[in-house]
Amino acid sequence: MRWILALSLIFSAAACNAKPAGDVPGKKGAEFVVTSEPVLLTAANGVKVYGSVYRAAKPKALILLFHQAGSSKDEYTTIAPRLAEAGYSSLAIDQRAGGGLYGVNQTAKALGREVRYREARPDMQAALDWAQQQKLPIILWGSSYSSALVFPLAADDPQGIVALLAFSPGEYFDGDPPIAAAAAKLQVPVFVFSTKDEAVDADPIIAALRKNPANVRFVPDHGVHGSSTLVVAKNPQGAQANWDAVLAFLNRVAPGK
Repeated sequence: MRWILALSLIFSAAACNAKPAGDVPGKKGAEFVVTSEPVLLTAANGVKVYGSVYRAAKPKALILLFHQAGSSKDEYTTIAPRLAEAGYSSLAIDQRAGGGLYGVNQTAKALGREVRYREARPDMQAALDWAQQQKLPIILWGSSYSSALVFPLAADDPQGIVALLAFSPGEYFDGDPPIAAAAAKLQVPVFVFSTKDEAVDADPIIAALRKNPANVRFVPDHGVHGSSTLVVAKNPQGAQANWDAVLAFLNRVAPGK
């Protein structure tokens, strides 16, 4: 996990100079007009989980957006509006294992103590519990450490889940939980993104997946760690191509009516 923390520090330094507002592929110099609504969830162990809901006009599915190490729901302030414009509502949450990479993590701030990454699992489950009441197909989306945790989350509680996207996953938890073993249980299409340097970390997870022609392994020419690969300010050379791959996958697994 040391390399995840190191990457978080690198990204944090870059974020000081970044201006994510309006940084969305497909709208040159303009923002998608999608406003977020605050939501407050309660995890099973009583922790209050802060989130933002972005609603598409005619949603094809509901995507649960989970952030990377040292980050927050604001990792998705430019990503979620783009998804809404494409017809996908979303919920982004502040997991208790996070920080100020993109903005204040309200859940971690209120908790007031450091936690291990795996301790964010109840927060992610609270988001899934909420989503299962919304009567829409559910898609899980994880970034860095959460891209690993979405596999056991989906394996243990698959109700309503139609697909999963993992941005830079790996066996980050020394087998607790075991990510590849959870991946082997999934029966839904999976999109796995990794940079060329990260591909080896994703190999065991991909090898464990059931054969499914809808599965996608995406290793781009230009990419950066986690969901940040879709943010132009972080990945100016590759963001649009990465978006094209993501939207093609979403349109196959949740095309709407």
